[in-house]
Amino acid sequence: MRILSSIRSSLFALAVLAISSAACAQISISVSFAPPELPVYEQPLCPGDGYLWTPGYWAYANDDYFWVPGTWVMAPEPGLLWTPAYWGWHGDAYVFNEGYWGEHVGFYGGISYGYGYTGDGYQGGRWQSGHFYYNRSVSNVNVTNIHNVYNTTVVNTTVTRVSYNGGTGGVNMRPTAQEQVAANERHTPPVAVQAQQEQTARANPEQRASVNHGTPQVAATPKPGAFNEPVHAKATGTPYTPPANRAAAQPAGTSAARPESNIAHPESPTPNNKPETNRNEPAQPAETAKPNDRSEPEKTATPVARPENNSGRPDAPMPNNKPETNRPETNRNEPAQPAAPKATERSAPERTPAPEAKPAQSRPQPAPMKPEAKEKKQGDKPKEEKPNEN
Repeated sequence: MRILSSIRSSLFALAVLAISSAACAQISISVSFAPPELPVYEQPLCPGDGYLWTPGYWAYANDDYFWVPGTWVMAPEPGLLWTPAYWGWHGDAYVFNEGYWGEHVGFYGGISYGYGYTGDGYQGGRWQSGHFYYNRSVSNVNVTNIHNVYNTTVVNTTVTRVSYNGGTGGVNMRPTAQEQVAANERHTPPVAVQAQQEQTARANPEQRASVNHGTPQVAATPKPGAFNEPVHAKATGTPYTPPANRAAAQPAGTSAARPESNIAHPESPTPNNKPETNRNEPAQPAETAKPNDRSEPEKTATPVARPENNSGRPDAPMPNNKPETNRPETNRNEPAQPAAPKATERSAPERTPAPEAKPAQSRPQPAPMKPEAKEKKQGDKPKEEKPNEN
């Protein structure tokens, strides 16, 4: 039972690693400027039977390209071939496409990596009866140690050092029907030693394009990680100069944040749309009123108070008797007062004196008797009483 449990645990661990590797293989990056040209170097000697050649390539990290040396790698299982990584132009950036293992060689951008990789397929060897046979015309193999070899002349008609597909100056090539079929087959991501080869190159400052100017010190190794046995690149006379403004790389599967996404939209509410009465600031005079006063145009046209009433009719209630708190303070014609007192208390002294100031003019009353009239009336009484005295 313990043996079965151990086997199950091992199988589960392998399954998790396979899923993790497959997920990592789908992660890529995009860069706004093209990688340097491919360096010129000699292929190191094949270390033994079963090793397959994996060309070097430019990777990207820390705002700079770095060269991952080509090397010989044991295939994960018999019958698998290596499809190299490549950079391809996609709309507005160069996207990195990671290499993989598969039964057939897929599309790798038409890049002429050399040593059997002419841009279309692989002519450096083939699998036969569970063994890999090397084409000596393009592969550096010691026939004393490796006997499964053959000779087939390979004519490379697209010799170029361009390291990317599409874009300005890139290789203009599209996948063939056979390569499209290979793209849909089962793929195996790079093995652990290939990932180690890339990590070692990334940590070496001399592998960066801004330092070596396109001519890396370690262009190839006989085995993964063997940086102490390097194959140096040859000088080509065309040093690489990185652009001055190098943009940071973005994940190829995600879109970069745009500047307009941080800008407030016009339809978003702003604090200035609230009524002025909600502010703690003193109200401004009517001359400085803002466009917010347009919400009640009828009230602004109504007179505030009338000092006199000569019509003889009782004063009608004025519209201003409504609570002033329902209207912005900026609509009043008199100077603004603090918001605490009620508007009716301020306007009352101005309205009440109007009918009381001149009551005689609004309503006719009996005129007061003059002194002469009083005397006449008092004089009349004695005249009426005289006959009684006689």
